[in-house]
Amino acid sequence: MMMLEPAQCAGDAPRTAPEQGTPEESSSAVTPGTPRTTHPTIDPEHATRLPAPARDARRRSEREQWLRRRRLERQLHDGAALRISALTLQLGLFRHRVPDAEPDLHASIESLQDELHAVLQELRDVASKIYPPLLDEAGLGPALREAADGIETPLRIDASADRFGPAAEGAAYFAVIECLAAIDAAAREPAAQKPAAREPAAREPATRPVEVLVRRDTDEQDGGVLAVELTGVDVRHAEPMLDQVRRLGGTIDVAGGPGTGTITARIPCE
Repeated sequence: MMMLEPAQCAGDAPRTAPEQGTPEESSSAVTPGTPRTTHPTIDPEHATRLPAPARDARRRSEREQWLRRRRLERQLHDGAALRISALTLQLGLFRHRVPDAEPDLHASIESLQDELHAVLQELRDVASKIYPPLLDEAGLGPALREAADGIETPLRIDASADRFGPAAEGAAYFAVIECLAAIDAAAREPAAQKPAAREPAAREPATRPVEVLVRRDTDEQDGGVLAVELTGVDVRHAEPMLDQVRRLGGTIDVAGGPGTGTITARIPCE
């Protein structure tokens, strides 16, 4: 039995191609009762551009970003890190219950504990790159002193016990760390890549420590200002520091140079 098209009744003559319509016409046909969708043409010359956020709005947004980073670090520290620590302790207790006659099982448990310790350390390293826990707990001075242990460049840190708010402290911390990391990288360059000394017979003076001074200043426009002064650094490292602080309305001042000088970062703070 042959099925007829809905528009063709039994006994009707077959339609010819022109009567049936072209494929394009058929595909573009609109079902009766369905409204035809039209899109208005927009003239780019009459489009409205949204205004850029005001300075205070941009600073609020940046401060909120730092607060989110601090909350994320706390979630990693108080959540995943604590669970891994607890699991490591439980494995230790289980290992003591295993008979001494099972040396292979003892070795497997110990190996698993070592892996968990490595995972925990990696998790802590990630958290510290988001927002250092010690910076949250104790402030800029202790956090910089802790970071100095992993930096080859000798440091002398003089920091007050004042707190400046999570955003200002976070921006200042990472600006200083980035600068010191660049100094370390430059110090590890092969001698062949370093510029030759102008006086070959002259001896280079002993490496002097970089002095880091953290203090609170005042500003007529912004009120409280966190000032971080680095003395004895290559002033070429000031530009990356500016990228860290300017989103909070911070500024960078450079004294001395070319070469060694003083870089001072100022960031509006709480």
